[in-house]
Amino acid sequence: LGERRRVSGGQEQRVALAQRHLEMLGEALQEHYEIQFAPSGAKALRLAAEEPPDLILLDIEMPRMDGFDLVRNIRSDPRLAGLPVIMITSRIAQKHRDHAAALGADHYLGKPFSEEELLSLVARHAGADIAA
Repeated sequence: LGERRRVSGGQEQRVALAQRHLEMLGEALQEHYEIQFAPSGAKALRLAAEEPPDLILLDIEMPRMDGFDLVRNIRSDPRLAGLPVIMITSRIAQKHRDHAAALGADHYLGKPFSEEELLSLVARHAGADIAA
């Protein structure tokens, strides 16, 4: 819950992970980023408001506030509205992609995906200069 890790290499970018099962992704990202985990959409919103990350990765299906509601809340908060948001989900139907885009998600990544693809997206949206 809200665990933060500073990684070797001194990268300043912070990535917030808002999903129930993102530990594996956190392991792949922690070589380059400080990772902050949030087990629910409500917790992710609270953490982002307290200390805005450079990027939010989130799933649609989360307890207490789903990913769509989280994006809607982020985009409606002037302090958070500019945060890049990448949605990672098994819901790959075009209607879900369209809804995410309409809410302001920066990217919609369907499962399964490659670690290289994720690292590339995170680097692009978080403004980091890392090799995937």
